[in-house]
Amino acid sequence: MEKIYQELLEKAKKASLNTYSPYSNFPVGACVLYENNNEYLGCNVENVSYGLTLCAERNAISTAITNNEKTKIKAIAIYSPKQTKCMPCGACRQWLSEFASEQGCKIILEDNNDGILILNLEEIFPSGFKFEK
Repeated sequence: MEKIYQELLEKAKKASLNTYSPYSNFPVGACVLYENNNEYLGCNVENVSYGLTLCAERNAISTAITNNEKTKIKAIAIYSPKQTKCMPCGACRQWLSEFASEQGCKIILEDNNDGILILNLEEIFPSGFKFEK
């Protein structure tokens, strides 16, 4: 499984080359893996009105939805050439929680030694908003 995670991280690295990040100069790429093994890429797209910026993770998830993805997220790799262990922001953590597989969602990051760090979404976002019927 670690080989798959390394491949996801490599794809996130490539996606980080496509960012529009003239304000922060902080490019981020993401590659999200769904239960049916479909993969979708995203990169951050900034706006001069900074609150309108779209993070790489939400961009990848939006791309999946646009492509009629109906399964849930198994894993997401996130990469920035500016920082190892590039963690998702709070908004992205909530989005991941919304679409995560019942078996959980792995967060794949580059560690400080050019290896990979694998976290569970629940470790970094234990109490996301949930809709109770």
